[in-house]
Amino acid sequence: MSEEAVQTAPEATEEAAGHDEMHYQAVEKEGTVTAIWEMQGHKHLRTIDPRSNEGKQILALFETAG
Repeated sequence: MSEEAVQTAPEATEEAAGHDEMHYQAVEKEGTVTAIWEMQGHKHLRTIDPRSNEGKQILALFETAG
């Protein structure tokens, strides 16, 4: 069975942020980020390729936040 984990950027989950704030979730499989989900509350807006320029920028911000 393969492992799959979803991590949320810490600044996006603060209670003060509210439920409608946009945030990003990194989807990992076997220790590798396979997708980045852009979310608004519980609604999935789009999937971003972590290899794209935008994906790399988001991951860089995500890694410095942790």
